[in-house]
Amino acid sequence: MNGSFIELVVFAAIAVVVGWRLYQTLGKRTGHEEPVRRRPAANGAGDNVVALPDRLSAKPVAVEPSLAGALTQINLADSSFDQDQFVAGARGAFEMIVTAFTKGDLTDVKSLLSPAVHDSFVKAVAQRGAQGRKHETTLVAVDEVAIVEAAVERRVARLTVRVVSRQVDVVRDAATGDVVEGDSRRTDRIVDLWTFERDTRSRDPNWMLVATRSGE
Repeated sequence: MNGSFIELVVFAAIAVVVGWRLYQTLGKRTGHEEPVRRRPAANGAGDNVVALPDRLSAKPVAVEPSLAGALTQINLADSSFDQDQFVAGARGAFEMIVTAFTKGDLTDVKSLLSPAVHDSFVKAVAQRGAQGRKHETTLVAVDEVAIVEAAVERRVARLTVRVVSRQVDVVRDAATGDVVEGDSRRTDRIVDLWTFERDTRSRDPNWMLVATRSGE
């Protein structure tokens, strides 16, 4: 993977500072405030995922020994792949996609979503509107981004990233603006797993979000 992906997500994410919430959320809350609310997998499967944090400078990625073999295979299939750049790009993509979903407009991130994920998100946005509710998620900080799964099959690379972030989330009545769920004064710890996929034979440097699931 080359710098084009990083440039794409960073430049496009300059204006984004808030996160997203699906109809029932796609991460895991851990803390003493409320019971954990899980976000359903974007593709309904629950076993393909990806995770990303904010635009802070990426630190060198620590990869579990068990992932080394798969990452080596990705490097062999695509000599331009760099895991640190991937994680940095994932951070930017996380902000972009989360922000787009929150706004209810996925136009700018459609190229980063698989057709199945895009359709799922569009349906979730429509369902949210039909219920007369508005979800507001503010991304306070991203504390951790790490590659936790890696695989290559027929030159298609797949990477799953675990993202730990802190978010403020509330649900408002769309008509009155009253808070009907959550607390704007409370910050929750959210764990997300997102899976990105890329055909290493493609000239397109972008990785595509193919699924999401709750993290542990």
